Amino acid sequence: MNTLLYIIQMLVALGLLNVWLLRFKSTTAYRGGDAKTLREEFAVYGLPVWFYYLIGTLKVGSATALLMGFIYPELILPAASLIVALMLGAVAMHFKVRDPLKKALPASAMLGLSVFICLGAL
Repeated sequence: MNTLLYIIQMLVALGLLNVWLLRFKSTTAYRGGDAKTLREEFAVYGLPVWFYYLIGTLKVGSATALLMGFIYPELILPAASLIVALMLGAVAMHFKVRDPLKKALPASAMLGLSVFICLGAL
């Protein structure tokens, strides 16, 4: 079970870092509305620019904390819990703009994996 948790912890952390540090300007089929970039996606949701930076900082920070959790296990539960809250918000934003369910799949998957991490960290 620990190996599975470690793999999922790594997947969630690297997935968030990939989206926020490498693919933030990339067009994907999962962006909200007709957004081409991550910043445009926040505009589609009607959120201010400062919120984009706040959420980005929280996501990169929580992903980093998940990675640091391999050395400092006490970081895992707070980091995964924050990711659960952030992914609930991401899914809610997709529903707010009436995106097709497909667009909410990555956030929903990250939500489910993060809940699994939380349960494993208890």
